[in-house]
Order: sequence, then C-alpha cells, then structure tokens
Amino acid sequence: MSTPTAPPCTMVLFGAAGDLAQRLLMPAIYDLSAAGLLDPGLKIIGADHNDRDAAGWRTEIGDALHAFAAEPGSEFHAASIDEKAWSFVADRMDYVRFDFTQDADYDALAKRLADAENALFYCAVSPRFFETIAAGLARSGLLEEKEGRFRRLIIEKPFGRDLASARELNAKLTSLAKETQLYRIDHFLGKDAVQGITALRFASRAFEPLLGRDAVASVQITAAETVGVEERGSFYETIGALRDMVPNHLFSLLTLVAMDKPYSFDAEDVRNAKVALLDAIRPISARDAVRGQYAAGTIAGKAVRAYRDEDKVAHDSRTETYAAIEVRIDNDRWRDVPFYIRTGKCMSAHVTTIALTLRLPSGPLDAATTDPHLLVFGIDPQRGLVQRFAAKRPGVDMRLGAAGASFRYDTTFDEPPNVGYETLLYHAMCGDATLFQRDDMIEREWAALQPVLAAWGGPDGEPAFYAAGTDGPHEAEALLARNGDCWLPVAPLEALGASQPPK
Repeated sequence: MSTPTAPPCTMVLFGAAGDLAQRLLMPAIYDLSAAGLLDPGLKIIGADHNDRDAAGWRTEIGDALHAFAAEPGSEFHAASIDEKAWSFVADRMDYVRFDFTQDADYDALAKRLADAENALFYCAVSPRFFETIAAGLARSGLLEEKEGRFRRLIIEKPFGRDLASARELNAKLTSLAKETQLYRIDHFLGKDAVQGITALRFASRAFEPLLGRDAVASVQITAAETVGVEERGSFYETIGALRDMVPNHLFSLLTLVAMDKPYSFDAEDVRNAKVALLDAIRPISARDAVRGQYAAGTIAGKAVRAYRDEDKVAHDSRTETYAAIEVRIDNDRWRDVPFYIRTGKCMSAHVTTIALTLRLPSGPLDAATTDPHLLVFGIDPQRGLVQRFAAKRPGVDMRLGAAGASFRYDTTFDEPPNVGYETLLYHAMCGDATLFQRDDMIEREWAALQPVLAAWGGPDGEPAFYAAGTDGPHEAEALLARNGDCWLPVAPLEALGASQPPK
C-alpha cells in the first residue's frame, strides 16, 4: 500500500530564521519531499523579523541542509542530498519580513493567502508569542475555515509552566480558534519507536497480556542525556528538567505504554484513552520526587564543569538538571504498580527506554529464578524491544540461566531518514490529530505535577548533587528502595536485555 500525498496547503513558518526551523523542520520537509509525500501545490512562506529575501532564505536553508547532512552528530544525517527533492522544496519557498506584534503584517499575509486552498501555521517561536500570533491570525480572518478549506495552527512546547498558565493559554487559544484547529506538537511522538509501542501492544498477542498489575512489578521510564545545558544556561534556569521533559515527552511515553485499548484508533478515541489514564494518576507529592543538579565530573574522558559554573547560570542556582518521580495509577490495570520516571543531563549515557520488571513466576522453579525478567522498549538511540527471561541451562539437572530475545528497527526494516517531525508535519497537513496533545491532556499532566512544582518553587531546599557522568544522585535510590526496588543501569536497549551471566 502506498502512502497518499498530503493535501495541498500553504505552510506559514513563523520563526523561519530560528534554529528549530533550520535543524529540524526544513530537513523534515525535505525528507517528506524525498519520500514523495508532498503535493505539488505546497507553498512554504517563512515569516520572521530578520531582514532577508526569499532567495537569501533558500540559500541559507540549503546550505544548512547540506551542512547538517555531513555532520555525524546532527539529527539530520544523510549520505547525500537528493538535489531533485531539495529543488522541489526550494522552488516552493518564499519569505516575508514579519513583526509578530504588528496588525499590518497579518493583514498583508491575509491578502497573500486570499486564494489559498488550505493553510497550516507553525509557531516555531518563543512561547511568549503563541497567543500574540494566534490573536493576529484570528483578527485578520486567517483562522476562518470555509468552503471546506482548513486552517490549522501548530504550537510547540513548552505549553505553559504550570497548571494555571496552561489553563490560561488553553482558554485564550480556544477563544481564538476551535480545538480541532490546534495541534500541540511533541516531537517525541513523531519517533517511529514511540509510535511503534502501540503496534507492539495491540497488534501482537505476545506483549499486551503482560501489561498490567498481574504480570508487572514496576515500570521505569528513563530519558538521559550526556550533554549539559551548553549555551542555553539562561533559558534552562527558567525551566529545569522537570518542566522540560516530564509533562510532555515522558508522560507521552507513560500514556502509550499504560493506557487501555482505545475503542478505535481514530484520533479522538486514542486521545480519550490517554486522558482516562491521566485521570487515574494520583497527584504526585514532593516526597515522591527527587531533584538533582550535576556537579563537576568526567564524560567520555573529558572533564565537565558543574552546572553552577556554566555560562549564564546563577552560582547558587537551585534549578534541577535531574528529576525523578514515582507515579501511581489508580485503575484496575495498574493499581499498586509503581511507575518510576527519571530524566537528567550530564548522565552516564544518552538513552531513552521504558523498562518493565516482570513478577517472577511462583511454583516449583521459583527458587531457581533469581535474575529479573524484563520487557524493555528502546526509544533512543537503539530502537526496538528486548525481553529477558529464564531458560534451562544444558545439563542433567534443572539449572536456570538468563536468556533474551530482541527486535531492532534498524536491522529488521529499511528505515527512511527521520528527524522526528516528518510524521507530525504530514499528519497535521492531513488533519490527523492522533499524535498531538489535546487541551485536557495538557492540563491533566500539569495537575499531576503541581504539588511538586509548588514545593520546588519554595525558598527552602538544595538539589541533590551528582557527579557528571554518573546515573544521578544517590537520593534517587531511596525513592525506589522504600518499595524494595532499585534503578536499572542507565544503559542502551541491548545492555538491558543482555543475557547474564555471559557464556
């Protein structure tokens, strides 16, 4: 079955000169072009305050595309650029100098789009402009949908800083546009391995029967980075690890692995299933959370300075670069199963995994089974699934050893280039909101975390310090130890699923 091309539309990219547009959005559009998924009627209008023309923007994006393709560490890495696919995109690019605060610029844009069949507006800008841009579009009539034409607005994270600000932003946006026009984007949900969780659960009899309190003892969701704040010290001081990662990326992983089967896989049924799961989360108290901050250490043989010594960071900063929380879900499927979520910078490895520790079977062989049985979903950098279980060792007596089975995307399928935005942009053009956050989802995520945010925002308490290059602060171990659990190593998929002891 061939994937149909997206419908024709004019995409207006607010923040066209920014890093997000250069590093991820335009490479994703190029990848869609290379895959033949864009309609010839596509137009792309870059809108930003920078003084340049269309030719200059095309050259700038083209140079960046070639540079990122040759850069091994970039998210967009390709052996070569298909010049035909790039020309398809470049020929459809235009640029307008735009002041987000000026009504006249929205009026001029409305005239330019007067005959546009469909329009997709992307806010690749600072969150302080989300409402400003939505209000400008609404005032000039650019969000009016008539004669079957769509008008959609994509909004990047962070979506609020807490429950109150998220509610306020939702209220303002839904007063300017219909909820069905709003696409709150979380690029984690564009990753094939994340979308693949749904397929592994509901398209196979092998795994779904295991996902529940009868078989699962605990769940660990880990998103660890080896990089620090780099040049973003002033930004990171205002947000921290909890706000940056948990009420979007990691709660998205939580809902995918824990939600009940939706009535259908239409967007609203899937999102309703996620909301039902979020509704069942107990509010998380400060005693269920640990905040940490990296101290000086060593990563890959290189010395790393402490967070407080980073540029544009306060020398007495209490901002967390590590956060761990225990989540409890009060429903029939997961009651009494702890979910542990951790995320941090300057840790020992760059990995994102979901590891389910299975209950050991009871019976005549229970004393012979000692190694933990695991089911691990790998999101990044190794994508797939591994299972660790017990098997009989060769010999005349019944002795067990750890064994494993695995599936890897990169060795099973031919993987097209993907920076995480291709699927999301394509679905937004097609009007499929399955992978996008709804207003009630956003508010429930913040509501669950609000007690922790309130406690950490108070005047007391230092973060727990951990050396750069380690798995996090020792205090995080106590969070699990009270339940008789311990953290798995911060390690890639294959290491977590490796048979032990080795032959």
